[in-house]
Order: sequence, then structure tokens, then C-alpha cells
Amino acid sequence: MIRNFVISLRSTALLWILTALIYPAIVLVIGQLVFPYQANGSLITDSQGQVVGSALIGQTFTEEGYFWSRPSAINYSEGADASPTGISGASNLAPSNPDLLSRIEAEAQRLEDNAVQPTADLLYSSGSGLDPHISPAAAQAQFDRVAKARSIPPQELQSLITKHTEGRFLGIFGEPGVNVLTLNLALDNR
Repeated sequence: MIRNFVISLRSTALLWILTALIYPAIVLVIGQLVFPYQANGSLITDSQGQVVGSALIGQTFTEEGYFWSRPSAINYSEGADASPTGISGASNLAPSNPDLLSRIEAEAQRLEDNAVQPTADLLYSSGSGLDPHISPAAAQAQFDRVAKARSIPPQELQSLITKHTEGRFLGIFGEPGVNVLTLNLALDNR
């Protein structure tokens, strides 16, 4: 009986060392060597080298000279009431919920008041509430507003949108998207 206990204890210790120490260390080293940008959060810096966000997490932009992100049910985990570790999630409101309809109507009105033709991703939040991308159509819908606010030539703005449009993964998966943070930083750095 003691022999079986010792064998099980050794097996447990060996598996713990393997799965809790060795494997994570190997993955960490490979990640840092092969994919350092991604392994460190895909952080984006401004022209002064300050971290301003992540290419993977959206942010709220409300000023006229910026492209606006899609709505977020959790406000991109920004503000004083945000969880320190960040949260994600949808509103979980049913299509029949009047609160959802009110939010969408208010968003549509805000867009129309700013001469932006509402698109689906400018009206509806993503499932995670953290999506950093808008569709190329949503970027085009905001084109005139941003061009006017920034007094930027249309060809230059179109070039920036095209440059910051990410294609389909492996050419077939997903839809093209424009990373709002990188596009807005490019506008600031022009």
C-alpha cells in the first residue's frame, strides 16, 4: 500500500512539474522568441514611445477628427468603474428588449446627427465588447466627417484607411476590418 502511495505521489509530482512549470516555461520562451509582439499584448505606442493601447482591444473615440469605434456594452472597460483586470462581454439583451432598442436608436440618431450613415457595426456591439475593428464600410461612412474635421485631402485619408485595413485571415477566414486605434494614430502622426 505504501508502495502504491509513493508511486502515485511521484506521478503527481512529475506531472505537476511537467505541466505547471516546464510546459509553461517552454511556451513562454517560444512566445518571446518567435512572437514577441503578440506575446506581450500587441501593444501600440505613440510617437513619444508611450503605450496607448493594444491592437487587440478597442477604445472609445468621440472627437470629430477621429474614426469612431463600434459601440461597446462594457465601454471597452474604460473609466473609474472598470474592472482593474478588464472585462468583456455582450449586453445579453434580447432583440425584444426595449433597452437594446433604445440604445440602438440613440446610437443611430448620434450617427445621423454627425452626418454618418449608420452601418451594422456602428450600431451593434460585438460579442466580446472589445472589438478593435470596424468594417471598411463603417470607415467609409465616417470618411467625410473625419476629412472635414481634419482638413485632410480625400486621397490621403483613403490611403490611410486602405493601409490600416486588415484582410481575411489566410485569405478566407473572417471579414476585412479597419483597426480604429492604428488608423487614428496614423491620423495624428501625419
